[in-house]
Amino acid sequence: QVQLVESGGGLVKAGGSLRLSCAASGRTLSSYTVGWFRQAPGKWRDFIAAITWSGGGSKYYADSVKGRFTISRDNAKNTVYLQMNSLKPEDTAEYYCAAGYRTSYSNVGRSSEYDSWGRGTQVTVSS
Repeated sequence: QVQLVESGGGLVKAGGSLRLSCAASGRTLSSYTVGWFRQAPGKWRDFIAAITWSGGGSKYYADSVKGRFTISRDNAKNTVYLQMNSLKPEDTAEYYCAAGYRTSYSNVGRSSEYDSWGRGTQVTVSS
């Protein structure tokens, strides 16, 4: 199983940017679809972005972040990134990365398709 560690969270003002990193160890990420999810207090954990293991790394985004967030992967560094721009107070949440072995594009939004999870990194956006 792959181990994941998120970093890069913090406090930022609305309109600002952050870049989250998801560093993997134990296995190479090249055969894994990697997703980012977030969970605000009292709410469900929501899918926000994913990059697949095949097809050159197809990217998928939730409507709430489309056009503002960009997911990318660096297989040489075994790391996936989430660039977050134009942040809004409603983006405040704990952010988690997750890896699913050869998870297909049709399932990227389902948390049950991911078998490895990081511990999360907090993102707080002030108004």
